[in-house]
Amino acid sequence: MIGIIKRNFIHVDSNTFCLLYKALVRPHLEYAHSVGLWCPHKKEDITEIEKVQKRATKLIISFKKFPYKERLRRLNLPTLKYRSMIEVFKIINNIYDASSVPILPLDTSSVTRGNSFKLSNLRFYHDIRKYAFVPRIINLWNSLPDFVVKVDSINVFKNRLDKYWSHQDFMFDYTAAIAGIGDRSEFTVDIDLS
Repeated sequence: MIGIIKRNFIHVDSNTFCLLYKALVRPHLEYAHSVGLWCPHKKEDITEIEKVQKRATKLIISFKKFPYKERLRRLNLPTLKYRSMIEVFKIINNIYDASSVPILPLDTSSVTRGNSFKLSNLRFYHDIRKYAFVPRIINLWNSLPDFVVKVDSINVFKNRLDKYWSHQDFMFDYTAAIAGIGDRSEFTVDIDLS
């Protein structure tokens, strides 16, 4: 897909690139990163899949001189690690076909901590299951507060997730670890009802 963009668009500005990238390239990367059979957990595998996005952002001639993190920041394109929460939201809210996505076990036993869509933390003894998509995202998803996950649309979820994780480095740096989530009581969201 990157070859198609490169062949048909010689001089791409940032707006055109974002439209083309989000429509043609990123869906394939997200599927490969989270829902598909290949779910990377090793650093070298994650680096390989991020190389596709890194190569794609170099198609904008005026951005070639910037480092990868800066190109992502200027284009407002988060890393695939960051976007995995959006995929979880889509799976939980049945936006994808149920037969083609992994099963996310909702936790119905406890409502004292976490959000109203809390996932069950299952135990896995073999690496093939332990490092799959579902076990790796459960704790991260459960750490999100209710006002972020209990929304009706993907765009509202993205906006609230961006505000909630605005202090996280891994939005534009795939090598960064996810820092502590902090005190949820200090965080407020301004909701515009108009």
